[in-house]
Amino acid sequence: MKKTRRIEKNAEIVNRHLFSKLKGNPKKLYDAAGHLIIHGGKRLRPFMVIQSCQILNGKTSDAMPAASAVEMIHNFTLVHDDIMDNDEMRHGVPTVHKKFGVPIAILAGDVLFSKAYQTITDSKLSPDTTARLVSRMARACVDVCEGQLLDVKMAEEKRMPSQEDYVTMIGKKTAALFDVSCAMGAICATNKTKDISNLSSFGRNLGIAFQITDDLIGVMGDSKITKKPVGNDLREGKKSLPILMAIRAAKGREKETILKAFGNPGISRRDLDKAVGIVRSLGIEESVRRQALKYASKAEKSLSTYAGSAKDDLIALLDFVVRRSV
Repeated sequence: MKKTRRIEKNAEIVNRHLFSKLKGNPKKLYDAAGHLIIHGGKRLRPFMVIQSCQILNGKTSDAMPAASAVEMIHNFTLVHDDIMDNDEMRHGVPTVHKKFGVPIAILAGDVLFSKAYQTITDSKLSPDTTARLVSRMARACVDVCEGQLLDVKMAEEKRMPSQEDYVTMIGKKTAALFDVSCAMGAICATNKTKDISNLSSFGRNLGIAFQITDDLIGVMGDSKITKKPVGNDLREGKKSLPILMAIRAAKGREKETILKAFGNPGISRRDLDKAVGIVRSLGIEESVRRQALKYASKAEKSLSTYAGSAKDDLIALLDFVVRRSV
């Protein structure tokens, strides 16, 4: 509970900084840019930026521009992902393109992307630190775009991807922003390559563990928590690790039942529940949890030489990510 409060308090501070930067005219454009930020998000990535700075004895004020920038980039990806996937809801509210229209949503995403860089370059950090932050964030954005296309290609192909293909994809699409959050936090505190590399490794492995767990919740999560129907990812045909494992593990009629539900938006609730029940019976949750814990262990080892409350907060976040209930 104490750690959750720390994240919430951090979010309040980041929100104030964020909204001070997301102002301008036309007002509708900035309303669209801030729409998802206002209506949700735990600000995990900004939290990681700030704690990664503090673990190296850096100042929170020095990390705040990078923390806000990472959150802007994260929301930029959400806006554009929702357009590509034609999703109608996020955080329990209409997506940006559904509320404001596609043209304004695209521009809102572009504003978030541009403001992220402006927030860093307008900061009072040294020119060298600013340059390193911009370079690091640019590389992460490229990774996210590459990962998104890998995901699209994976969905289009008939073959089922290997686990290695899946990890490569989420390593770019999701983990890149976790990686850069920790790396940028470290850069705000030090120029030591080893420290930056350690925090970067923590973020990357945390990000992979996060997405693996998120995909597990997407298959069999409680709809009251996810705000999506149970088995939603199975019905949508997402080639996530839990689904890939289930399809490979199932035999005979059980496999037929899962494949009948996979990528079938018109499947009945009864048949979908039956498929999810089979996935549960195969012990997939335990297998997927083991994979998430493998990456969590790698993340924890990256921080083995550090100590203090900031390290404790990062480890607590790691534990929260991989032990989230379905």
